[in-house]
Order: sequence, then structure tokens, then C-alpha cells
Amino acid sequence: MTASFPALRLRRTRVAPWSRRMVAENVLTPADLIWPLFVAEGHGVEEPIATLPGVSRWSMDGIAARAREAQALGIPCIALFPNTPQHLRTPDGREALNPDNLICQAVKAIKDAAPDVGVLTDVALDPYTEHGHDGLVDEKGYVLNDETMDLLVQQALVQAEAGADIIAPSDMMDGRVAAIRATLEEGGHRNVQIMAYAAKYASAFYGPFRDAVGSRGRLKGDKSGYQMDHANAEEALREVAMDLAEGADTVMVKPGLPYLDIIRRVKERFEVPVFAYQVSGEYAMIEAAAAAGMGDRDALVLETLLAFKRAGCSGVLTYHAAHAARLMGA
Repeated sequence: MTASFPALRLRRTRVAPWSRRMVAENVLTPADLIWPLFVAEGHGVEEPIATLPGVSRWSMDGIAARAREAQALGIPCIALFPNTPQHLRTPDGREALNPDNLICQAVKAIKDAAPDVGVLTDVALDPYTEHGHDGLVDEKGYVLNDETMDLLVQQALVQAEAGADIIAPSDMMDGRVAAIRATLEEGGHRNVQIMAYAAKYASAFYGPFRDAVGSRGRLKGDKSGYQMDHANAEEALREVAMDLAEGADTVMVKPGLPYLDIIRRVKERFEVPVFAYQVSGEYAMIEAAAAAGMGDRDALVLETLLAFKRAGCSGVLTYHAAHAARLMGA
């Protein structure tokens, strides 16, 4: 039995900053961050994204510079997403299999510039298809699972051969983790990790991301036929269990803050490294609130990121990664 007031005053350990630091249950460091970057064609290119204030698309020289920045800030990993040119977007997304596509070029640029920074690559067809879906689509608009999976496996192998450290299938096709794992093993890429987008919800928070990769306005229909219904939680646990059984090393919940309950349940059930993606809409809301004078940007950034750690995350993909790392080093 514990003491009661006044022998017990819970505020005692909160009074001084040194004491708050000493008894903190969770600590946020730059090592908890993964920095998503958008890749563009050309040289010397920086294309600001209007719906993601402070975020740009970068050509290879800019990607290399960001990699050196990440290394200096202590950010351990970069996640890459391409803005594929219009003329390379096809119904079957075949540019995803090009060993010289934007993602493969960017992986090599990062490895040349900052070899100690990890590279995570997204496996899905939506940045490469003219219809904006994550997979192949039949004449009725249905996204085909098994036929798409064959292409995802090839895409993952191309990325691993380019030097990717983490393959992150985000497509939500059934069975793709097992197929990718088997192909990586057979191809000699035994130490390439798989971070499965295991619980990826059909969310309204993805809008600015679609601007960043050039897919807004292309999407025919929506993605609710393969991404998760935000009404469901038990289903998320089944998705995670399947991906872990198939060979995923780590799992991701996406989006982030609206799904802290899912993060906590996954962590408690499976006791594996869980990551969250603080998605573009979440980032944009913080930026909009700060710009409108409705909150302190720095405080909002650090508080939301620490919430992920408190919920059970090993790390967070966030567009605020570099800014947050600078705040932690201040």
C-alpha cells in the first residue's frame, strides 16, 4: 500500500527540470526518427510542396545533401518516395522495376554521400501507375492481389540490389511479405530488413503526400478495398500477426496520432519493434496551427513525437525529423 497525502506529494518530482528529466518514463532522441524525402528528376532541383510547408522534392544532389544532414543530426534512416514523371506512369507501373529509376538512383546517392545512414524504400505501385492505385487494376476497377504481388516482389528485389537497407511494402496486398522475404533470401539479401506497413488505414490524412508524389487527381475510386477501415482495431492485430508470421522484422501503423490505440495494442500483443508514420496531413495541421498562431511549433512537434514513444513506438517516420533533431540538440 502506498502513502497518502501529505506524505505523498506527486508534484515533488515535477518541481525542478533536473528532476523531471531524471524520472522521465520515455525519452525522445534523434535515433528515434526516420526522415521521409521526396525524389525528383534533374540536377539542382528543389521543388517546394505547397500543401507541405517546409518540405520539398529534391534531385539527386539535394538528396545526397539531406543524407549528409541526417548523418550530422544523428538521424539513422531516410525513407524515399519518388515523383515519377508523367510519361513514365503506366497502367502496370513498370517503371517500378527499372534499376535506374528515381528511387534506385537516390539509394545510390545516399550510400555514396553518407554510407552510415540507413535507407528505407517504399514498395507499392501507386507512384508509378497512371491510375494512382497501389497495384494492377482490372476492367472493373478492382485491385488485383496476386498479380500485383508478383510485381511487388520484383520491385523489392530491384531496390535491394540498388542498396536499400529496409524494404517497406505499403500496398496492403495479402501475402506479399512472405513472397518478398523468400525472394530476398534467394537473392542473397539476407540482412535486408522488411518493415511491413501492417496496419495501414484508408485515411483522409494522406492528401498532401499525394501532391508530393504527383498522384492527386489520378486516383480512380478510392483505396478502401485494400487499405484498412478506420472503424477496425481487431483486424489490425490480424494484419500484424500475418506479416510477422511471413517474415517482417518490424511493423508500422499508419497514420500516427489518430491510431495511438492501435500502436499500443500491437506493442502489447506482439512485443516487436513498432513504428508509426506521422503522415502528411498530421504534419500539415501542425504547420497550419503554428502559422495561424494557435500553438508553438517546436512544442507541438516534440510533444506529438514523444506521444508515439509513450504509446510504444521504437521510432517514427516524420517530415519534422530534421527540425526535431535540431531541437533535441539545442
